[in-house]
Amino acid sequence: MSQLGTNAEEAILQALSPSPTSVINDTYTWCQTVSLEHNVVVGSMKSLLVEEYICTEDISTSFFSLTDEGNTVLKEGSPEVKVYNAVKEAGGLTVPELQNAVGKGAAKIGMGNCMKNKWAKKSGDKIVIVAEEIVDEVQQALIKISNEESIDGKTTTALKKRKLLQPITRKSYKISRGPGYAPQRVKKAADLTKEMLDNDTWKTTTFKSYNFLTLGEKVGGGYLHPLLKVRAEFRIILMQMGFEEMPTSKWVESSFWNFDSLFQPQSHPARDAHDTFFIKHPAKTLSLPEDYYERVKEMHENGGAGSIGYRYEFERDETLKNLLRTHTTAISSQMLYRLANQPGGFTPARYFSIDRVFRNETMDATHLCEFHQVEGLVADYDLSLGDLIGTIETFFKKIGITKLRFKPAFNPYTEPSMEIFGYHPDLKKWTEIGNSGMFRPEMLAPMGLPENVRVIAWGLSLERPTMIKYGIKNIRDLFGHKVEMARTRTAPVCRFVDCS
Repeated sequence: MSQLGTNAEEAILQALSPSPTSVINDTYTWCQTVSLEHNVVVGSMKSLLVEEYICTEDISTSFFSLTDEGNTVLKEGSPEVKVYNAVKEAGGLTVPELQNAVGKGAAKIGMGNCMKNKWAKKSGDKIVIVAEEIVDEVQQALIKISNEESIDGKTTTALKKRKLLQPITRKSYKISRGPGYAPQRVKKAADLTKEMLDNDTWKTTTFKSYNFLTLGEKVGGGYLHPLLKVRAEFRIILMQMGFEEMPTSKWVESSFWNFDSLFQPQSHPARDAHDTFFIKHPAKTLSLPEDYYERVKEMHENGGAGSIGYRYEFERDETLKNLLRTHTTAISSQMLYRLANQPGGFTPARYFSIDRVFRNETMDATHLCEFHQVEGLVADYDLSLGDLIGTIETFFKKIGITKLRFKPAFNPYTEPSMEIFGYHPDLKKWTEIGNSGMFRPEMLAPMGLPENVRVIAWGLSLERPTMIKYGIKNIRDLFGHKVEMARTRTAPVCRFVDCS
């Protein structure tokens, strides 16, 4: 506490010390007698009130104070008196002459009040005096108010209307002794310390009382990250379209499921260490479905289903390597294998996943080493490219994108393959929004799927639509250690306009 606060506290306690009935009737007037600032006294009073040294009662005092214009009238006289004196001295003035003499503001107000009070009248184009002697009642009323004398209500109303007075409400307090009063404040301990227990000073120490009924600080609830908000909306849309979510909680995959089962050659550049994060411990997977492995190996080496394969020696050590999955299609291949070999045989299915993938990329404003992939696939008899385009159009219409274009592309495990471009209404331009294709027979045949079963698939990142939706330009402001927590708390709920 500052020295001023300490002095005020001591002064309050001393003022109440003569007898149990001693009081400070009004802190405002008392402060003037002891030369203390009222706000300092109020601060000390509240501190003493917490520990029940004192009791207080609120006092509210209403009065009028002069405005800046009222102070000017108090010093110089009212505008009507200025007008009267100027006209009387000149023996008569025209309006322009009066404005030059006393000013336009004073002339406008004073001339009207002079006429109203019958001090002056209009004679031709001049204003002339009628009353020989006048009294500046306005100035006299303001003098009374400044001397804290009372005036009648009619005069008060008139002065308020002329904006010469303003009402003031002053808050002060009546102070009396409280149940814990003492002529000198004793600092109370807040905690029981080891030292107090060692030397038994806790027996004579005064402790602060605990308020067991008080409420603690409100604990804020959790907030969904913008990515999770968009993810939740995408999940609802895909489930409405009849898709079933795949289990994608396993981030570490073998090269077999991530690459080989997708008919991606072991010499493909994506399988190099500068594009993929390989795991050191454990470096290799423990088991594979051996019959399926042999069929995949045969397809790579010699081909099948109308293909000649890649014509190279398939290495088992390469296929056993563990890695952080580079796409969720590693899960799709496992689901399709399970679908082909389930009891009762193949049944048509629709699957989707939204989960994290990892690639060894250079980080910039639009790329990170980890991101989220949205993937959907449909496995059914005799599907065509038209079914793929129709499914893609249905999904994107549900998130508000109705204008789509498709461009031929190459993917190792889909043929035909297409890049998806959409005209985004918020960005006002065409932008690449996804990739798609039909899984190749070389991928599907080793799984054991019937010959006339086709699988259509498409995918996009979760980050790009989220950045567009929330107006985020740098991906590092959306995902990673530099993200502002306030953005997560204030991000609005994600809702897409269904244009289907």
